[in-house]
Amino acid sequence: MGSIWTRIAPRNGNFVVTKKEIVKTISEEIGLTQLKTKEIVQKTFDAIVETLVEDHRIELRNFGVFEVKKRAARKARNPRTGDKVDVPEKFVVTFKPGKEMEARVRELELQAQAEREARERAEAARLNGSAGYPPPSPEQMPSSSEQTS
Repeated sequence: MGSIWTRIAPRNGNFVVTKKEIVKTISEEIGLTQLKTKEIVQKTFDAIVETLVEDHRIELRNFGVFEVKKRAARKARNPRTGDKVDVPEKFVVTFKPGKEMEARVRELELQAQAEREARERAEAARLNGSAGYPPPSPEQMPSSSEQTS
């Protein structure tokens, strides 16, 4: 899929992609109408939900695994009043990303780290009053006799 991120502006500092934006991107890439693409995307989501309800698990190769798990009943505390509250058992959907997705997200982490280090180097250079980084070694510094002449 093309870069949907280039067209989407952050909302409240976060990138939020809607189904409508996904449909628009896919329809442009494969040449179907947005109406037909929306129908396909919705049927895909419906199939995932139906499989989870019936089989409690769906594995999408190179993407990840959705699974229905039962959370046990537990005791919790109301943060406002401090009172103990009984929380009943419930079913929740979990998602475990596939290897390909994890690898691509890890690339984001590495990219963010490299950008952070570059900013830190630029800030250090700015604070040291030099545009170059790293600062010159003692051998590269002029000797005291050269400075007085």
